[in-house]
Amino acid sequence: MEKASEKKKGFVKEFMDFLQTFGIIGLAIAFIIGAAASAVVNALVKDLINPLVGIFLPSGNLSSLNATVTSPVSQKPAAFLYGDFISQVLYFIIIAIVVFFLYKQLKRAGFAKI
Repeated sequence: MEKASEKKKGFVKEFMDFLQTFGIIGLAIAFIIGAAASAVVNALVKDLINPLVGIFLPSGNLSSLNATVTSPVSQKPAAFLYGDFISQVLYFIIIAIVVFFLYKQLKRAGFAKI
């Protein structure tokens, strides 16, 4: 019975060492914060930037820009939603800038060693 409890303590200690060694807890926290930041940036692009740019566009919204081409074979239209693509590129650029600034702050504080 005593060996089973030693084995269990060994496993728990080994698992805790694994979590500490590889920084799994920090990674999980960063993932959660990243998901929240992603939602904020998505709302920024969708709710503020797209309508502001849309003021200068005839469609009224950046993400609604598209080009429609009719197929010469089937005579069916195909829509290219390039406005949505531009919105997603803006979203990516803002996320990249936020991550870069956070990295710089973490590096300055001594947490990032890359």
